[in-house]
Amino acid sequence: MALPPQLKAIQHHMRTAQEHEKRDPVIAYYCRLYSMQTGMKLDSKTPECRKFLIKLMDQLESMKKELSDNESITQEVVGNAHIENYALKMFMYADNEDRSGRFHKNMIKSFYTASLLLDVLSVFGELSEENIQHRKYARWKATYIHNCLKNGETPQSGPVGMEDEEADEYGAEGFSAQGFSHGGSIRGGPPPDSYESNNQSLGPGSAPGIGFTPSPGSGAAGPPNTNFNNIHIPPGAHAPANTPAELPPPTAEPVKPVPVPRSLPSVDPTLLNAQQQGGVNLSAEDFTKAQKYCKYAGSALQYEDVNTAIQNLQKALKLLTTGKE
Repeated sequence: MALPPQLKAIQHHMRTAQEHEKRDPVIAYYCRLYSMQTGMKLDSKTPECRKFLIKLMDQLESMKKELSDNESITQEVVGNAHIENYALKMFMYADNEDRSGRFHKNMIKSFYTASLLLDVLSVFGELSEENIQHRKYARWKATYIHNCLKNGETPQSGPVGMEDEEADEYGAEGFSAQGFSHGGSIRGGPPPDSYESNNQSLGPGSAPGIGFTPSPGSGAAGPPNTNFNNIHIPPGAHAPANTPAELPPPTAEPVKPVPVPRSLPSVDPTLLNAQQQGGVNLSAEDFTKAQKYCKYAGSALQYEDVNTAIQNLQKALKLLTTGKE
């Protein structure tokens, strides 16, 4: 069953769900949940939309039963951390590639997918201002670099040339995933398990009748202009395990991997032998926050992100021992 035109705004979130069906079912589940919630707001009354959304609800119920032993599905705090960590890892991978001057289809795809997953975080509540800025920047970057390469131009690295336009207008309308199969000047061939193979055909998902038909997107006229120089990107970031790496350019000699030094945050020595201070009364909210930090740390370790794990564990220890963040 094709995606009704009234629900076009969720087509890329549905595509992302299909791409992660086997690689990361948690991502697929929450992408579909976001699509269902957004679709209900867009149009739940016309027969074709209602039929589509009912099938999508059935698929979500089926997935929820299949993943009933997964904490990322049964506990919102864990699910939130899972999606956020994955999105920001993808963002940082693409940003590192961009700032290193390595422009290719996988980094464009990573930027755009990160922006979609930051959309998905809204199923857990309002986005933080930081994530709103990351989403806006990632969507702008994906569109800008894609258009530069398609037109045979060399993109500028970093947040250069952004002023005061909204990046969101270059979303589903101005940026088509089909574009990754076209255009010139994209370095490297398609890597194994690349996104390109997923973009050739948009067949049904795991539940019968759930699918959508892509609409050819018109290229954006140019990048929106906003100042994003205050966005902080942690050093040493790398892609999550499921992000395809760019194939190295052909050379006469094999490329030797260069180890990337990992800089770890300094550990507060007062926390090494942490004991709760006298007179500290922790509220239920404090315990919830401490649990959240520990869940974030655990999720970060799934991606070998030691920095984020240490930082969140330190926050939890400080809160539990002093009652302050």
